[in-house]
Amino acid sequence: MESDPEHLREAIDLVPELAAKLPVQGREVAVLRKEVAAGPAGNGSESTLAFQLPIITLEKGDSLADVIGKFFSGPWGRESRKLSDVREALQSYGLNYPKQSVAVALLRLAKTTKLRRFKAEDGEYVYTSAITLPSTPSTPTGKLLDELAAPATE
Repeated sequence: MESDPEHLREAIDLVPELAAKLPVQGREVAVLRKEVAAGPAGNGSESTLAFQLPIITLEKGDSLADVIGKFFSGPWGRESRKLSDVREALQSYGLNYPKQSVAVALLRLAKTTKLRRFKAEDGEYVYTSAITLPSTPSTPTGKLLDELAAPATE
């Protein structure tokens, strides 16, 4: 939400009224997200919940692919996620995209190796974050190798 500083109080006062108009599922998601942000209460359900809802920060200019990339860069993206999971996560942030748009964005991210794509046992595709292995350091050659082999002189 954006507002001029002089209208900020007015905008904040409208939040409860807007929340009351949200569908029940939307309010439950907001409550669940608030519980996750509050931290563990000792029963362990919050850690499970953290995998159900990705916690990210949205920027004003984020594209659909950017948002999906953020989802998969955290703990939520380490689990296999179906298209429907991604759409639910987007909807929890108030981002309602058509199924086809999300599917195309996921496919493109998989083709650019930002995500991994597998076919699940039920035949539906699932997506996970692409884990990049650290590259091996290059072997020093030439002059650098000679400098490393020479004894240090002071």
